[in-house]
Amino acid sequence: MLGQLPKIIDPNVLVATANADDAGVYRISDDIAVVLTTDFFTPIVDDPYWFGAIAAANALSDVYAMGGKPAAALNIAMLPNNPDFFPLLKKIMQGGIDKMAEAGVPIIGGHTIRDKEPKYGFTVMGTIHPDRILDNSKARPGDALVLTKPIGTGIIATGVKAGLCSSAVIESFTQTMATLNKRAGELMLEIGVSTATDITGFGLLGHLHEVLSASDCRAQLSASRMPFFEEAVRLAGMNVIPGGTIDNFKNYSQYIEWSEDVPDTRKILMNDAQTSGGLLIFVPADKKDALIGALRKENIPAAHVGDVVDKGSRGNKRIFVDA
Repeated sequence: MLGQLPKIIDPNVLVATANADDAGVYRISDDIAVVLTTDFFTPIVDDPYWFGAIAAANALSDVYAMGGKPAAALNIAMLPNNPDFFPLLKKIMQGGIDKMAEAGVPIIGGHTIRDKEPKYGFTVMGTIHPDRILDNSKARPGDALVLTKPIGTGIIATGVKAGLCSSAVIESFTQTMATLNKRAGELMLEIGVSTATDITGFGLLGHLHEVLSASDCRAQLSASRMPFFEEAVRLAGMNVIPGGTIDNFKNYSQYIEWSEDVPDTRKILMNDAQTSGGLLIFVPADKKDALIGALRKENIPAAHVGDVVDKGSRGNKRIFVDA
């Protein structure tokens, strides 16, 4: 559908929809560009406060993934036309306010409409130097792939709705989604990386493919190095899998070559549709250890999950996954 829209010809548009980047970038001057993104969704957890906090962390991640610094945000809310819901909306917005305050980002307005099912999120504006944008076209052969959060929140969310998860599991996965990618984004800029993307609705493999396609590269991943939530592995083995994850598996299988000994549950998990997932960072090999060390020093569970191996593709295959 997007391909049928008129092409953007404004020379100040530095990043738009062509390469499926995390955010758009518009140049204001030779030294300043703005990073623009928007994201909202239905409740991912039952607690309204944490729903708001997760929505904020998720929206901010697009700016961090581009190498930008978030500056301001706008609320987006769709809510039932029922006064009984208003106390819950206050809690949702308070969660968003507190998480944005943690990031140092003021919420300066927004918009609401009536809707039967509540939805909440943000538009976020950030700043960046026009020459330092970490867009999807900048991955290079030899880059190591470093992931900053475990995979499996989509599957766990489905398990929670089915009443299959303990309170400890719910708390753990909630806190993971509510954790900002702010410090990870700062550290990758300090050390120097090729590019990055955040892992959200299209799953690890979908977002990786977007970068590889824009950069005309291939990558090799190791399923055994992937940091999965143990609960997600258990639930996937029980066939507790959300529709978005199944769609990802179907849509991206054409681009992936699997080793025969990769378990089916791992294949599903690597396609799991995440909410407020971690950053997948493409870092030159000689800086990999420094980046992982710096991230782990800040209690960010960084993992080296694969490497960009060369340019081009094998037919339409850009990702090889071994066990």
